[in-house]
Amino acid sequence: MAGVQFLEAKIRDVDFGVDVTVVKPVNLYGCKIGDGCFIGPFVEIQRDTVVGARTRVQSHSFLCEMVTIGEDCFIGHGVMTINDRFQQGSPSSAREDWGAIQIGNRVSIGSNSTLLPVTICDDVVIGAGSIVTKDISKPGVYVGNPARFTRPLP
Repeated sequence: MAGVQFLEAKIRDVDFGVDVTVVKPVNLYGCKIGDGCFIGPFVEIQRDTVVGARTRVQSHSFLCEMVTIGEDCFIGHGVMTINDRFQQGSPSSAREDWGAIQIGNRVSIGSNSTLLPVTICDDVVIGAGSIVTKDISKPGVYVGNPARFTRPLP
């Protein structure tokens, strides 16, 4: 197969806390995983991403560069993060065109949700399949496309 390059999923240059569980295969590189975290199979976590203590990242999720997740969070199956703002109308490889994603403490993000460059405060639930396009500064439950506040947490 001339001209084909095969690469293996790897774990490299990762700063692991204590009591971390990782279910292979995964692709983790240049990131930091806090104490007591769980990382499910088929997850990719890119460089300069931080996962806070006791956070669970379920299978098939993608955490791009420049994501910070707080402590005691839950990232559901198939959650996608996107840091590219597509300012030129197409993907950019220039890091200065990207935006950070900041997720607070005790945030639960439902399966198949997508997060654009946003900041999410503490104590938020994002419903499954939601698309978060704007910052969330008020605790509560958010659902839909785009994600909207529906009710406070009990």
